[in-house]
Amino acid sequence: VQLQASGGGLAQAGGSLRLSCAASGRTFSRYVMGWFRQAPGKEREFVAAISWSGGSTYYADSVKGRFTISRDNAKNTVYLQMNSLKPEDTAVYYCAADSNTIGTIELEYDYWGQGTQVTVSS
Repeated sequence: VQLQASGGGLAQAGGSLRLSCAASGRTFSRYVMGWFRQAPGKEREFVAAISWSGGSTYYADSVKGRFTISRDNAKNTVYLQMNSLKPEDTAVYYCAADSNTIGTIELEYDYWGQGTQVTVSS
């Protein structure tokens, strides 16, 4: 599976951005999909994950209620809608695919996209 993240950019605090992650291959619907982020000088951290069917989602406490993960298996795409953005959301955002059960641990994910930069100004 090859992943291509897009949609990053510059936003003001309180604004919104929508990230997309397009996957190649015909088995996209079999993968759990996740979003992680890495801020400058910090380790990469879990943001959100969604089950293969879209029926289950998980969020980091720091984004719960502000971010929404969704997927369209017909389009081989997973999305991250980010609302009420804060300067601390500034990071490179990565999408990832996990062939096993839904999880929040980076090591569980098998495939990674190249990352897209999100910058939130105060």
